[in-house]
Amino acid sequence: MKKKPTLAVLFGGNSPEYSVSLQSAYAVLTNLDGEKYHILPLGITQTGRWYLYSGAYEHIATDTWAEALDHLTPVAVSPDPAVHGLLALFPHENRVIPLDCALPILHGANGEDGTVQGLFQLAGIPVAGCGTLASALCMDKDRAHKLAKLAGVAVPRSLVLQAWEDPQRAADFAQQTGYPLFVKPVNAGSSYGISQIHRPEELRPALDLALEYDTQVILEEAIPGFEVGCAVMGNGELFVGEVDEIELSGGFFNYEEKYTLKTSRIHCPARISESDAVRIKAAAQTVYRALGCRVFARVDLFLPPQGKVVFNEVNTIPGFTAHSRYPGMMRAAGLPFDRLVEKLVELGVQK
Repeated sequence: MKKKPTLAVLFGGNSPEYSVSLQSAYAVLTNLDGEKYHILPLGITQTGRWYLYSGAYEHIATDTWAEALDHLTPVAVSPDPAVHGLLALFPHENRVIPLDCALPILHGANGEDGTVQGLFQLAGIPVAGCGTLASALCMDKDRAHKLAKLAGVAVPRSLVLQAWEDPQRAADFAQQTGYPLFVKPVNAGSSYGISQIHRPEELRPALDLALEYDTQVILEEAIPGFEVGCAVMGNGELFVGEVDEIELSGGFFNYEEKYTLKTSRIHCPARISESDAVRIKAAAQTVYRALGCRVFARVDLFLPPQGKVVFNEVNTIPGFTAHSRYPGMMRAAGLPFDRLVEKLVELGVQK
């Protein structure tokens, strides 16, 4: 009888997006087929401690998993590819647990930025998701924009300001470009630290907020029109979900709106023409390949009233609850949630 592959699903993380990861991981874990995989939930606390978790998945969703001490075993990923797995510190013995694949469901810093991916790369363990370089590039809004532009996809005008630089550079850029502007941390996700500003006096507080999350800030012109998303999956041949559209009643798609939809709505498929959908999907695939993505990612773009599609950002581990945008786009294209999760693992172990 063929041995079931051992799959580690990572959740939590030393990141401001810890709580979002718990909800995504709960949805993934409850949709994985235990008949096909030996599933190992790996929880990472907000202080960065790693545990093999053997308790009920419901405690992950409610953020009580780390309180269940009887279900926690400290673990570490061995960087030795000969080990190819985890070093587990059980009460009466230390044990090696071989892994066939790792599926990080981590959002933001220390999980989506190439750090965890690099650890598994050293260990020789396949990752179901983007690799080290692609993860780091996609997290870096400035470098992602530069590469997308080189690949022929339009990007917003922008300026990067280091924490030690004179803020007058930002003020000069704002004056030249005009308002409104977006002020963002260069490396952050889930709209943490992002502001939309409309007046000069709002600039300095927006810079201070962004610098709470990173040592670099990027200022971007606001693109007219609306934001669209494109779910892309694959290594060589790509499968693209239906395009979705963010309808805003005002402001921008900040953290609260992303996870509560208090005043905004997501339309999937987007209310756009077939020709626009084709252009968006083509641009998304171009960006996906230019940044070296593999397995899956969500590419976010802007659709102006006229002209080219404009690139916004790539999420290499997008939200993964049953109601999140990426699964929604794939579901609209005919791929249900449980089959989607299974497909990601299959692509992850693909050479």
